[in-house]
Amino acid sequence: MENKTSGIGFKIGTTAIIWGFATGMLAICIPIISMTGSGVILPLAVIVGTTISTIVVWLSSGRTLPKITEKDTNNPDSSS
Repeated sequence: MENKTSGIGFKIGTTAIIWGFATGMLAICIPIISMTGSGVILPLAVIVGTTISTIVVWLSSGRTLPKITEKDTNNPDSSS
């Protein structure tokens, strides 16, 4: 099997999705904070979680994805 690395486009797309959801969660935090009076704990948790997720995505550059070739699909019994 050949190895194909995940490109920078994958990282940018994943980061955009993560921060898109985080923006929505921060928008939801505004009325929740005013109703509960919890302060900055909830938005801070959203930002910290999003930051950690983004760091994990960008540090996962050493991972490779196996590329399936026609030879692999014709012989499913090979375990090499």
